[in-house]
Formats: sequence, C-alpha cells, structure tokens
Amino acid sequence: MTDEYKKKIGLPESHTLNIVSSQWAQRHGQDTDTYECEELNEKGEVIAKYTVKDSTSIYPPFGRSITWNKLGVPNT
Repeated sequence: MTDEYKKKIGLPESHTLNIVSSQWAQRHGQDTDTYECEELNEKGEVIAKYTVKDSTSIYPPFGRSITWNKLGVPNT
C-alpha cells in the first residue's frame, strides 16, 4: 500500500514512506482511511511529512480516491 502512495505523491524510488499513525472513519457513504506518514531519505532521515486519505464509496460502483497533503505546504 505504501508503494501506491509513494507513486501517487511522486517520491523518488530510493525514498521510503513510513506510516506513523492511521485513523478510520465512515461518513456520507465513504469509508476513509487517513494516514500520517513520514518521507525518509536514503540515510533514514525524515525529510517531509504527509497526510494521505484513501477513500472508498460503500455503495456501488465503489469508487476510490487517494488524496494527500504535505504538512506545512499547500497542495498545488
């Protein structure tokens, strides 16, 4: 799963995305997992933090969306 998020965010292959915490919520027909993540460079140093939301509709056709924000930086 983190490889999918890494690709979505656009992280270099040599970096690691580490999930630090997660939260689950179900509202308005959406099942949403929210992850707080850290981007680690090749040396294992934290260089950025992200919030990733993975949301799936609980009703057919079960659409899915993955959104993310880099903490401290507006997502453009």
